[in-house]
Amino acid sequence: MRFTIRLLFFIFGLAIMTFGVCMTIKVAEIGVGAWDALNVALTEKIGLSVGKWVMIDGAILVLVNALLVKRRPDLLSLLTIIVIGSLVDFWLDMVFDLFTVEGLLAKLVMLVVGILIIGFGASIYLQAKFPQSPIDNFMLAISERFSLNLMAAKTIGEITALIPAYFLHGPISYGTLIITFTVGPAIQLFFPYFEKFMQRLQRKYS
Repeated sequence: MRFTIRLLFFIFGLAIMTFGVCMTIKVAEIGVGAWDALNVALTEKIGLSVGKWVMIDGAILVLVNALLVKRRPDLLSLLTIIVIGSLVDFWLDMVFDLFTVEGLLAKLVMLVVGILIIGFGASIYLQAKFPQSPIDNFMLAISERFSLNLMAAKTIGEITALIPAYFLHGPISYGTLIITFTVGPAIQLFFPYFEKFMQRLQRKYS
């Protein structure tokens, strides 16, 4: 039963989180997150869907992370990134392809709501304690390899994606900065509530 609860948190949280990610991609003209900017740029320049590039990036990062920490690749994290990539494509194709967002104010509102939804969903999925995405593990690997705090490691990870996204003319703008500096606080806003909720459920069904 406890595994079932964790699985539900994992799937439900990722579904919500990727919905928020796709909200920010929908208003890409004002900028998206670093990794999303790279994936959107790759889609526009090479082809394949954004979700497919999420998976490809993730597979590459699994190997990079293993090299950084000098351990075997965390192959289970591939399952997480496959789910994330599939959900991104689902939301973009089935929901966000059906309408357009006009006007700067509407786009800013959608960006902010998307960030809050990302934080909401991530705070749920993290409670499952399942393998994290390779992007999250990349931050942890940088922190471990170079003895950096998580904020510095996160910044390096974002720059790693921003540089190729810039040269590929990805959707980088002020919205990118907003996302970079607000997603973490958004997760922290919701995390304690779902942590307590998970603990109550585990005690109830233990």
